Amino acid sequence: MKAVPDCSADVAELQYTGKTQYPEEMMIDPKRMGRYERIYTQLHELISGKSPTLTAAMSTIAAVLHFKLPHHFWTGFYFVTGPDQLFAGPYQGPVACQVLKGRGLCLKAAVSAQPVIVEDVTVLEDHIACDARSKSEIVIPVRYQNRVAAVLDIDSDKAAQFDGDDIAPLQRITGLLGPFLKKDDGHLFTGI
Repeated sequence: MKAVPDCSADVAELQYTGKTQYPEEMMIDPKRMGRYERIYTQLHELISGKSPTLTAAMSTIAAVLHFKLPHHFWTGFYFVTGPDQLFAGPYQGPVACQVLKGRGLCLKAAVSAQPVIVEDVTVLEDHIACDARSKSEIVIPVRYQNRVAAVLDIDSDKAAQFDGDDIAPLQRITGLLGPFLKKDDGHLFTGI
């Protein structure tokens, strides 16, 4: 997948085609797809019909992804609370920025409603560094009724840890949140 050079990149460059970008031998981790499949099965069993709230479901997703995928340094959600603002939701890893406002990769993904992958966040002027150890990042919008209600944000402390092959499995996993987004869980998110 093409690296995103900066946060002002054309949204068309960020769109995922749904096709695997690399042969298996060129994937970042050839075992990752199998891990994602097992994680999805585990999360489906843990969440579907069992999680009482959106927060509980998000907490479970963040915990399982964080501890089952060794390249994850920070794994969590941000709720969309306005057209240029996100609030921290459930997460695993070092302390998060509590509010993201006006810029950053998470807001870019929320506004564009497209996944964002950055191989080296240290070269971006617009990156919000909640922890200086973060080196690469993927952000997956969580949609409800044609709006982005939240984003799944994953950081690695190593560069180039995410590619287009990560998008579809992570979208499938965040799809488990659909039934919870339909309920009024008392969250402040407004969606974009």
